[in-house]
Amino acid sequence: MQNETSQVGKPEKIPALANFIFMARWLQLPLYLGLILAQIIFVIHFWIELSELIAAAFGNSNALHHILNSVAVPGMDAPEKLTETIIILVVLGLIDVVMISNLLIMVIVGGYETFISRMHLEQHPDQPEWLSHVNASVLKVKLGTAIIGISSIHLLKTFINAHAYDEKTLIAQSGIHMVFLISALAIAYTEKIVTSTQHSK
Repeated sequence: MQNETSQVGKPEKIPALANFIFMARWLQLPLYLGLILAQIIFVIHFWIELSELIAAAFGNSNALHHILNSVAVPGMDAPEKLTETIIILVVLGLIDVVMISNLLIMVIVGGYETFISRMHLEQHPDQPEWLSHVNASVLKVKLGTAIIGISSIHLLKTFINAHAYDEKTLIAQSGIHMVFLISALAIAYTEKIVTSTQHSK
């Protein structure tokens, strides 16, 4: 009886090959570290663009020239000073950077937690709400939603300066946005069906 009890309490030994294959998940770590470097670049870019906008608001001609180059599109008239349209386009660009950074955080943190190793953040006061129930399915839906948000920002930037674009470009961008939206809805609906099927078993 004592031998049986000790055997029940013992964890099952993982075969060497299976353990080696499982350890291969750590090969993804350099990819997530690379995304952290990309996040740093986005932070630097954000502050450069914001500082240029502030300098242009105070009449710096070089900063204004930099901003016009960053938001200019073919057919757009180059103003001699900051206009409401230019400010909106720059701010939307900054929001775009923030949303892409949020997407990176979801991929880095959620991907590491799902595919590499647990972070054990249950007792951490700053644990993201979505991380408590993250899995591959939830991550896909959240990424799809984030991509729709980024696409919406790009579409809004286009419509604000719609006179500088031809009709084909406007239709194409609207069509691409609709494809993103339908794809995200399809992913969410598929995951809902899978989850309800699992719960019914």
